[in-house]
Amino acid sequence: MKTQKPFRFYLGRFVLYAVLVVSSITMIIPFYWAVSTSLKMEQFVFSNPPQWFPNPPTLQAYLSVFTRINFGKYFLNSVFVAVITTLGHVFFDTLAAYAFAKLTFPGRDKIFFVLLLGLMVPFQVNLIPLYRIMATLGWTNTYLALIVPNLTSIFGIFMMRQFLKSIPNDLLDAGRIDGCSEFGVFWRIVAPLALPGIATLIILTFMGTWNDFLWPRLVTSSEALFTLPVGLAQLQAKNTSNVAQIMAGTVLTALPMIIVFLFMQRQFIEGMTAGALKE
Repeated sequence: MKTQKPFRFYLGRFVLYAVLVVSSITMIIPFYWAVSTSLKMEQFVFSNPPQWFPNPPTLQAYLSVFTRINFGKYFLNSVFVAVITTLGHVFFDTLAAYAFAKLTFPGRDKIFFVLLLGLMVPFQVNLIPLYRIMATLGWTNTYLALIVPNLTSIFGIFMMRQFLKSIPNDLLDAGRIDGCSEFGVFWRIVAPLALPGIATLIILTFMGTWNDFLWPRLVTSSEALFTLPVGLAQLQAKNTSNVAQIMAGTVLTALPMIIVFLFMQRQFIEGMTAGALKE
């Protein structure tokens, strides 16, 4: 006989769903307001009472973005830098995580502990030494300065190590018995099984690189190398009062991140869940 669930269960579910709905609305409203503002004529941006729905809607702000700044060039720069950086993270972070999770060598745990100490150091502390290195190598104002320092991260190594710890060692031993080299075991066995974790790493890295402003602004002075965040800052400097254009550029900048997440959200959730497993 089917037992009836207590009232507390339904009350708890109701409260949970209510909190989720309120949180979702709170997060959606700013983005909706940016989209709505980008479709307004400039004289209606600060109207009182505020217009929640643009009347009449216009795409003039979006057209102006492409004429006021070199938006297409900035977009291509961001795509190039974000894609190469993400590929570097996937390869180097996963490879390093495999070594820390599945290989045995002297001082492994101590080296990993020292590596984790780097998470406590804010990136801003490393800006000047890192910039001096780029200047010494002659890489400032080049794509190398935008990409090479970001090809790996301590957090990415830590996250992938936690995920790879959940893969049974018996599968790796079977691959070694069949004659696979250590890299062959990593490439043929570990990498396919780590796809959910890799998808999570891809999303986090792509979003972080796509939104990065401080480092690209510091190491680039040529407009031909500007990424989208830096380019939008130029738009704001040229049009301090044209809020509709700034919102249009912001919406266009956010679209690739939304598309990447929509295509990979299932793997992202699986990777975050698996990465939460205890050793």
